[in-house]
Amino acid sequence: MPDNLFSTLPALDPQANEQFDDLLRRPGLRIERIVSSGQASPPGHWYDQEEGEWVALLSGSAGLRLEHEPETRVLRPGDHLNIPPHCRHRVEWTEAGVATVWLAVFYRT
Repeated sequence: MPDNLFSTLPALDPQANEQFDDLLRRPGLRIERIVSSGQASPPGHWYDQEEGEWVALLSGSAGLRLEHEPETRVLRPGDHLNIPPHCRHRVEWTEAGVATVWLAVFYRT
């Protein structure tokens, strides 16, 4: 578990998997660091989670699509949003060649 959100970043490789690091786990709460470098959700795949997710983009950029919205949201450092439980969503793209670092807080309602 990193002590700094920007330490121990993986090598930038869009062919590799994203890196997921649990920072804190408690009953009904999970805080996770996600590092992307060009990855996206598989074609046609939508996340539909039992838990809510508050996400903040710390570095890089990404396109996040919520199923009920007509346009992809472009996220830049400092942008954040809450994704309620069962709000279908997908990552359309993450910036290639750059560490796109997300902070995700998953919670039970």
